[in-house]
Amino acid sequence: MKLATFTYEKKTGIGVVVDDSIVDLAAAAPELPREMIAFLAAGPEAMDLARKVAEGKAGRIALPKVRLEAPIQRPPEFLAIGLNYADHVAETGRDKPSFPMFFNKQSTCVTGPDAPIHLPRVSKALDYEGELGFVIGRRCRHVPRDRAHEVIAGYLIVNDVSVRDWQMRAQTMTLGKSFDTHGPIGPWIVTADEIGDPHALDLKTFVNREPRQHSNTRNLIFDCFAQVETLSTVFTLLPGTIVSTGTPGGVAAAMKPQKWLVAGDVVRIEIEKIGTLENRVIPEPAETALI
Repeated sequence: MKLATFTYEKKTGIGVVVDDSIVDLAAAAPELPREMIAFLAAGPEAMDLARKVAEGKAGRIALPKVRLEAPIQRPPEFLAIGLNYADHVAETGRDKPSFPMFFNKQSTCVTGPDAPIHLPRVSKALDYEGELGFVIGRRCRHVPRDRAHEVIAGYLIVNDVSVRDWQMRAQTMTLGKSFDTHGPIGPWIVTADEIGDPHALDLKTFVNREPRQHSNTRNLIFDCFAQVETLSTVFTLLPGTIVSTGTPGGVAAAMKPQKWLVAGDVVRIEIEKIGTLENRVIPEPAETALI
């Protein structure tokens, strides 16, 4: 099942993508929550009802008529891991980590499919990182690796956009990973039952149709389930939490010469069984936001 957040006729809700249409759950099952985190927190009963109504014709809208949004618009936690593919470790000249290197991306960086990525006014060292992400579906703590699959609701694509000079300035990496618009996710959440083995998925990244990254999630150093075990040992994972599982080799920072993203570039990430995530780079808007 493909779970999406979408906007149609100026209203934003959640639905199930079926072929070339989306089933608006507010219309097909009005008793269900109308926001993705609340829907995930509602548990298996909500999932089962969504699957049932997705088989019918109620609430169907042609997919081209809607705008897909970030599936989770403000995740309670947005976590990512560094140096988690051997070829990426090699291209950075670093040592292979013996323990996973986690960091935070601020939830305000989240944006959706086809939304712009801002080229910051303060840096030209803008880089892409095509990654598999997973979404926590149940509040959990101290989850052993062999039960980690039970708390993962589904999988999506993440572009862990990185401002490399700011990343290097701050030892935690958070500043260089959290600029507004630097967390594209989507195009939807594919539920775990439809993915099967998350550690056998082909991943490709293109910039303006030029291949930049190509690997498979079987090459993860610390796989999805190991990441759940480590994180949940330390703190509670909440429904809607996104964990981005690391990027393979081929980032702009490691190229000679470095091929930083510039305004007008289009980054396209493809992951088997999930789909594609595409975003265009634009100059960061000049206005100052005072709220």
